[in-house]
Amino acid sequence: MTMDADELADVRAAYDREMRRDALPDTADARVERAGAVVRQTAGGTGAGWNGVLWSDLDERTADAEIAAQVAYFAERGAGGLEWKLYGHDRPADLGDRLRAAGFVPEPAETLMVGRVDALAALPVEPPEGITLRVVTDEAGVDLMMDVHAKAFGTERPAIRHLLLTLLREEPQTLAAVVAMAGETPVSAARMEMRPGSSFAGLWGGGTLPQWRGRGIYRLLVAHRARIAAARGIRYLQVDASPDSRPILERLGFATLGTTVPYIWTPKA
Repeated sequence: MTMDADELADVRAAYDREMRRDALPDTADARVERAGAVVRQTAGGTGAGWNGVLWSDLDERTADAEIAAQVAYFAERGAGGLEWKLYGHDRPADLGDRLRAAGFVPEPAETLMVGRVDALAALPVEPPEGITLRVVTDEAGVDLMMDVHAKAFGTERPAIRHLLLTLLREEPQTLAAVVAMAGETPVSAARMEMRPGSSFAGLWGGGTLPQWRGRGIYRLLVAHRARIAAARGIRYLQVDASPDSRPILERLGFATLGTTVPYIWTPKA
């Protein structure tokens, strides 16, 4: 299911258009808007959601002023932080340097990868011995996911917990979340976010406890979500892949569209 250069270019253009420039808010109470030369999301009334820049159309003359404008906007709203999603093909070429000069701190780079849903949904995958899948539909399931993420990634994710609970309550049709259980113990967890009318669904999470890695659980969770996406008529799965997950995704047939780096601005105390 290898994609040639022309297809990859078309898919990247579609991704930029659907998931960035024309993005929908990730929850019903958030707002996505075009503000000058950027598209940004502002979190809802609780302030617990995601604030960030999804897309920009900048050049050497406009970049610094636009960065300053976005920092001022979110600072005036009292946002606890701002994420600028920088992609390797964004312009100007030194946008990352300009963000750092404005006080943004880069997180580790990730690889933007896509896979065809039809092929991924056809993967012959059976749960490893002793593993069952629990579909997440309530707060108890979300807490199982958060337990896995804390142990797999070493960090608490309160914003993710808020997002999942909000989606389950207000837009459950946009979320597919699952936990792999070894008996009563959660050992892996992942989710898929689906926006109405989009060709893409995003795969997120995918954390597995260290002692359970290498047994095919990650592959199982990808295939499980691909089958859900296929039933919805979605064409592509998208992942911001870590160095650990990239080789697994490549073996499953995912292709690389480029890189993405989250740049984080935090207000000074």
